[in-house]
Amino acid sequence: MEMTSSERARPTREAVEYLRAALRDAGVALPSLGVDPVTAATGEPFALVELGRCNVRTAVRLADALRGAGGAS
Repeated sequence: MEMTSSERARPTREAVEYLRAALRDAGVALPSLGVDPVTAATGEPFALVELGRCNVRTAVRLADALRGAGGAS
């Protein structure tokens, strides 16, 4: 039985929410973060995550958060 586009997009939606929460905890908001609607409608097993665009301040906060995460082991 073939999965519907909604069923294929569900793991991606869950990943988006997981990422959104982690970014929020790091003080970063990506306004365009979401499920890519084109790949969600195809026969691919998983839709892609659309990270979208952000301003320079957000890009720097994201880089700082990633650098901080790398040194937290």
